[in-house]
Amino acid sequence: MHKPLRLATVTAACAVAGAVLYGTGAATAGQSTANSTHEPYNIGQLAKDIDAYYGTTLDADGVYQASADSPYAADLARADAAARKQIDRAARTASHRHTKPAVVFDIDDTLLLSLDYEKKNNYGYDSATWAAYVDRADRPAVPGSPGLVRYAEKKGVEVFYNSGLGEEQRTAAVRNLRKVGADVNLDAAHMFLKDKAHPPSYLAHCATPGTWSCTTVQYKAGTRRHIERDLGYDVVANVGDQYSDLQGGHADRTYKLPNPTYFVE
Repeated sequence: MHKPLRLATVTAACAVAGAVLYGTGAATAGQSTANSTHEPYNIGQLAKDIDAYYGTTLDADGVYQASADSPYAADLARADAAARKQIDRAARTASHRHTKPAVVFDIDDTLLLSLDYEKKNNYGYDSATWAAYVDRADRPAVPGSPGLVRYAEKKGVEVFYNSGLGEEQRTAAVRNLRKVGADVNLDAAHMFLKDKAHPPSYLAHCATPGTWSCTTVQYKAGTRRHIERDLGYDVVANVGDQYSDLQGGHADRTYKLPNPTYFVE
């Protein structure tokens, strides 16, 4: 996962200082990083506010976890409830209209929580340490999200994954998702990862073998377009922790999960 913008953003400060800005419905522009003439939010205080928001605790294995009774968990629960209602509506409609409903999930901090990496790296990012962290395949679940995956499957709504992880991280991602109980459609036909060496033809507008110029929005929206136009599904819900997971269309509803620790353009 490429993380170009990190901790000290105005957005993160706003998210933990007040209500988390996520939408059930269409994604909003949100998360402005415009320059300000005022003193920026203090990074040390922001880190403390992030801990309070997650209810961050260190478990017996030395892993930072989010508390089940934290504001973060409460915000996730609201998004989860709204997404379940949309899945219910889509399942009922599909039986009458003979459509093929689908829900698309991001992976990092949508299904697998990277809070432990963020804390232990002081909210910084290094490609080598991040790759090693992903390869360990022991991230905890984002509270409630694996249950939403299983709920969609139970309702007959096809589950797809649309992630910024690289193709070389597929094995670890599958193993980790199985560990947290999101063991649904973890095959290559349903899990789309970045393959920069051999990009799919439906991304030809921004990627050719060995040359990748796709933005996050182009990659993710292009993949949803493929799911709809080439595979014949109606993406009734798209779930992610970044606005770039959700922008670009090809989804009836979008569900923004909170993430105050990094921002991906």
